[in-house]
Amino acid sequence: MNALTLDAISVPDRLHDISLALPPGVLVGLIGPNGSGKSTLLQVAGGLLASSGRVAWNDRPLNSIPFLERGRLAAWIPQEAHFEFGFSVRSVVAQGRYAYQDDEYGVDAALAALDLAPLADRPVNRLSGGERQRVLLARALVTGAPLQLWDEPLAPLDPRHALEVLRNARRLTRDGHTVVLSLHDLRAAHSLDTVIVLDHGRLRAVGKPAEVLTPDLLLSVFGVRVGREPGFTFELP
Repeated sequence: MNALTLDAISVPDRLHDISLALPPGVLVGLIGPNGSGKSTLLQVAGGLLASSGRVAWNDRPLNSIPFLERGRLAAWIPQEAHFEFGFSVRSVVAQGRYAYQDDEYGVDAALAALDLAPLADRPVNRLSGGERQRVLLARALVTGAPLQLWDEPLAPLDPRHALEVLRNARRLTRDGHTVVLSLHDLRAAHSLDTVIVLDHGRLRAVGKPAEVLTPDLLLSVFGVRVGREPGFTFELP
């Protein structure tokens, strides 16, 4: 069984004949230059954007899955976190339980996991960009959805919180969930199970980071050469 299957996916001027299949329990990085189609692909995978081709979750065609059930099967996080109203952090995170009759199961654990417990009563529209992003991540966690689609979740985060997000993603995969996240940090991409490389809306490579992120591919897709200078690496204590 595949957690996510994309078969001949195309979106005019954005994606061109993308086909891939991801098993359960993997942490997947979606990488590519700006405008390569990463956000579009995640939206198609989440059923948020129409396309030609076929999308399936757990080998079930997406168009056969009722909308309320979709909320239990997949969670999507947009690239930017915007909140127009001053709902509390806790109430926004609890929205992730809508498909379960708002039972608030796991809300406290998600707040703790994303370092949000001290901010639980604060209005979300008074948070920093990184804090708002962590609120969206916590909301995705409480869905318990086996398919998690996160669009550049690390971009607004400081180093510690970015590592905590990756640690939480890894915990999900150990429980059999599949997490697909777009990112630009190629060092972080090396810690994932699989990378998907997009370039101008086309699939360039899929596989293990060490096999895919070769100097030739990085030069061809990103226009950069691989350096060997020493530098910092970070990990949680």
